Amino acid sequence: MDKSRLLGGFENLLLLVILRLDDRAYGVAIRQELLDQAQKDVAIGAIYTGLDRLEQKGFVKSWTGEPTPERGGRAKKFYRVTAQGKKALQETHRAIHRLSTGLEGSLTACLSF
Repeated sequence: MDKSRLLGGFENLLLLVILRLDDRAYGVAIRQELLDQAQKDVAIGAIYTGLDRLEQKGFVKSWTGEPTPERGGRAKKFYRVTAQGKKALQETHRAIHRLSTGLEGSLTACLSF
């Protein structure tokens, strides 16, 4: 496994959110989903920086939608996870699983919801 393929925590969250939102994944929706599902309040600028980094790595692809009246005629930039991004997500989750195997007792106390 190429160590550069392992995702950082924020990259991992961004990819998961994009997968959840499917064809509705754009900056503001991604920010709201992070807030709703992960209770993580992230500045929109940090989200776009992370998305740019993921796109440079080939983990996401972006496209521009149609202009919308509610945005003053501006178009939204949408994102989707690429095959390479899905592979990086799988490798990261496998590494987390391997590292946590055998720690169930230790993790129970710190991961109780």
